[in-house]
Amino acid sequence: MNSNSNRTILVIGTLIAVALIALALVAVRGKPAPGAGLNGDFDLTGQPFAGQADAPVSVVVIEDFKCPVCKTFEETVAPGLKTNYVDTGKAKVYTLVWPFLSEVARLPVDDSKFAAQAAKCVYDQGGNDAFGSFKSILFRAQGDESTAWATKTRLKDLAGNVEGIDQGQFATCLDTDATAARVDADEKQVTDARVNSTPTVFVNGKQVLNGSGQGSYLLADVSAAIDAASK
Repeated sequence: MNSNSNRTILVIGTLIAVALIALALVAVRGKPAPGAGLNGDFDLTGQPFAGQADAPVSVVVIEDFKCPVCKTFEETVAPGLKTNYVDTGKAKVYTLVWPFLSEVARLPVDDSKFAAQAAKCVYDQGGNDAFGSFKSILFRAQGDESTAWATKTRLKDLAGNVEGIDQGQFATCLDTDATAARVDADEKQVTDARVNSTPTVFVNGKQVLNGSGQGSYLLADVSAAIDAASK
């Protein structure tokens, strides 16, 4: 009797466990990935971009200059986009900076925001080309995301490598936080769109990729979205 009872209890317990696992799998499979299927109705007025202003497709890349995956994106995906779409006039690529990593890491200074402010200071002086140059410099100089490496002093040193930038004007812009309100406005746009990771890519307002999944950044995926939007 005891043996039969134990077997019965074991069978019932096994069936319950299987049922719970099945329910869990259904829940996980039915749950969209973070950021999946988002629509981004961004106001891109005054935002820096690479490409021709009249290019038919708009790509928005949301990044934090302290984000290591963003650096990987810029090194592996962005060059292909430039060659195949930006240089050919098929698409323009906007950069929308979301400075959040310093806050997540609880660093003593918000150097994510300092870097975003500095990039706008450069853009105000030198336009798209200067911004693109400074962005490349920032990613090359990127330190560990858990350290406050993008200090105002360091940013001034890095801006010295951007051709045509008045360093005194840049320093004043950065020291007075002249672009801070615009950085805050960009951050609100991103959070209002429910973006939760960087880099996140939108093509004509439709989210294509987000930085929550390892290996999610494939040039082919972004290219396919641009090609579809061009039809």
